[in-house]
Amino acid sequence: MGVFVFLPLVLPLSAWPVARLAELHLHPRTATRLLTAVATVMALCSTLCLALLMVVGTAQLPGNPLPDGWSDAEVRAAVPYDEIAGKAAIPALVLVLAVCARTLWRHHRVARRARRALAALPSRSVVVLPEEKPYAYALPGGHRDRVVVTTALLRGLTSPERRALFAHERAHLTAAHHRHLLAVRLAARANPFLRPLRTTVVYTTERWADEDAARSVGNRTVVARAIGKAALLSGGGPAPGFAMFTGFAGFASAGPVPRRVAALLRPAPAARSWPSVFTAVGLAAWGAAVGTLVSAMSSANSAVTMVLILRAATPL
Repeated sequence: MGVFVFLPLVLPLSAWPVARLAELHLHPRTATRLLTAVATVMALCSTLCLALLMVVGTAQLPGNPLPDGWSDAEVRAAVPYDEIAGKAAIPALVLVLAVCARTLWRHHRVARRARRALAALPSRSVVVLPEEKPYAYALPGGHRDRVVVTTALLRGLTSPERRALFAHERAHLTAAHHRHLLAVRLAARANPFLRPLRTTVVYTTERWADEDAARSVGNRTVVARAIGKAALLSGGGPAPGFAMFTGFAGFASAGPVPRRVAALLRPAPAARSWPSVFTAVGLAAWGAAVGTLVSAMSSANSAVTMVLILRAATPL
């Protein structure tokens, strides 16, 4: 195994450049899919290596239920710094599993509460709530996907801007953005080095929905104006939901909403599936791809090696 068991824990650093450049130079659909795939694979690889290290650490504990042969010197020699890394991996893996389980539980709890709140309303694809707090969100799953919007938000938008709002939320549902967001959220919980990818995917899913809405409405300026108005009306208070139409109030700041509006006021991005290697984002994308491949190969090599070593150390 050697140092290969540690590589997947730090290789997410190779994806940091593309996490920054993707939102600027790639189509949001391409950026979302690329970063989600990279984050998911790297998180699985790092978690697997933590589990392998935990086996070595657990085998050293007195009274453990593992076979006695698993604590032999030959097994520990397969992992550098086995006394430190092996034992440190035990609480680390427990923490990763607990945090990921809590994230999944909270995700399903919010979804269940939202569906229960709408259960008594007519079964329509669009639900208008008579509330004075302006917000809108897309609610996936259940019997059908639904778009939820309040009257306070609708009052502040013109008819074309309302169509842009609904097109944006339907785009979230059509492309299943909630799955991308959940995947990168779990990945960031599993390995903190993947947090920049989660932050970028949160932004690129909104940009993806913006572009789909602009294509559906046929007017990029209308969508940009709707986003700006919704941000001003929301007052910085995000509503509970999954794929939010609003949620960032500082329209005059340098946050995500101004960047989204500015992107919509420019021509539509080219829908290239993969950037050219002769560009900065292309080099960053290939660097992340190579890092992901090395992470997968390292974790697979470590897993196979550990299985062979443990089988040899287990008495018949």
